[in-house]
Amino acid sequence: MVALRSLVFLALQFLLTPIFSTLALLTFPFPPLTRYRLISGYARTMVVVLRWVCGIRHEVIGAENLPKEPCVVLCKHQSAWETLALQVIFPPQVWVLKRELLWLPFFGWGLAMTSPIAINRSDGKGAMKQLLKQGKDRLKQGFCVVIFPEGTRVPYGQRGKYKVGGALLAVSSGVPVVPVAHNAGRLWGRNAFSKHPGLVTMSIGKPISTQGRKADEISAEVEAWIENEIQHIAH
Repeated sequence: MVALRSLVFLALQFLLTPIFSTLALLTFPFPPLTRYRLISGYARTMVVVLRWVCGIRHEVIGAENLPKEPCVVLCKHQSAWETLALQVIFPPQVWVLKRELLWLPFFGWGLAMTSPIAINRSDGKGAMKQLLKQGKDRLKQGFCVVIFPEGTRVPYGQRGKYKVGGALLAVSSGVPVVPVAHNAGRLWGRNAFSKHPGLVTMSIGKPISTQGRKADEISAEVEAWIENEIQHIAH
């Protein structure tokens, strides 16, 4: 049954993605925030499809910590689930992602309309300069900037190396950092076809002020909070 449900979800994803991507391209004349609000309808739709087809539901702990101002969101990355759910749960946001994603037919074209910060991972210094410059610009536009500090999806139960770029952007911009932990990888694993029914818990930490603090100090605090929180919501 899990395999059948996962196959149905994949089929619906293949059907809906070109439709939403085409609509996303048509939002080009609108301001960035308006484009985002229209395009994020795709994520909202897919979260509903996940619930009804695959039986994946979610709950949010710490909803009172949702930011009321632009901030840097540093989130655990285990699954494709959080790339959808963050758009449902958090205010308007842009993503730091690898530029190759924008080359994907339909999906990448629509993604490009959401004002992402698409970096070349092989260009270390150049990528950091781009993150700081474009990140500050997106924050001024009223977006939150979502960054996965481990850089890539890490299998459930494992821990990647946390990078300091997100904390550095927050410090240089004077905005708070919001840490996010979840256990989505337990139901929808890294690069996995199977999507198991169950409840995903997302925990949102209290905003961390960056005023007068160093980036590596903040990064270490975020890492400690996320990894400790995951132990509490593991099951």
